[in-house]
Amino acid sequence: MSPKAAGLPKFGMHKYVICGPQGSGKGTQSELLCRDYDLVHISIGDIFRWNVKHHTKLAARIKRITDAGMLVPDEVVDRVVRDRLDQHDWNYGFVLDGFPRTRAQAEYLFENWNLDKVIYLELTDEVVFQRVMYRARMGQGSGFTKRADDNPEALMIRLREYHEKTKPLLELYSKLGMLITVDASQSISSIYADVRRQLGLPDPNVADAVTV
Repeated sequence: MSPKAAGLPKFGMHKYVICGPQGSGKGTQSELLCRDYDLVHISIGDIFRWNVKHHTKLAARIKRITDAGMLVPDEVVDRVVRDRLDQHDWNYGFVLDGFPRTRAQAEYLFENWNLDKVIYLELTDEVVFQRVMYRARMGQGSGFTKRADDNPEALMIRLREYHEKTKPLLELYSKLGMLITVDASQSISSIYADVRRQLGLPDPNVADAVTV
């Protein structure tokens, strides 16, 4: 019987944070890790968008802030993260996407959860602009709702706040020995292979063949 069939984590328990600027592929890489290693993708952005879509009390405040291109305040994000992690539906671990964005958030996270690694998807501002603007154009052409931050002015604000508040956290992660840095300008498959290699994760296809 395979470990998964027996209710045991096939690859052990893993708790990761994934970070990087908009357009770096955080969501894509998170989903790949979750698919192959039985993790849960906890996306703070998705949680916020769900609240907006369902017109919750939290939604109005979030929408005003994000429409202005600003980051949601620490205390709001902290509460959302705490409530989500307290659900404990992540039997084998999780990939936390979109948190922390500030040192205060990082300190809160490290004080309350034992994390394994922080995955940093590195991308230049030039490539960020190219990718996000392309996504906005394709979204309009395909009839999807355009995200409010997919415009040059709002994106400039988000990038400025990203560099001022989020990027300095990389020094903290590095000092803690938790940081891996991946070139996010590569193809999706190359980025994923690099992520798995630096995390020391086995090839899931090989592992499946062995445990069947």
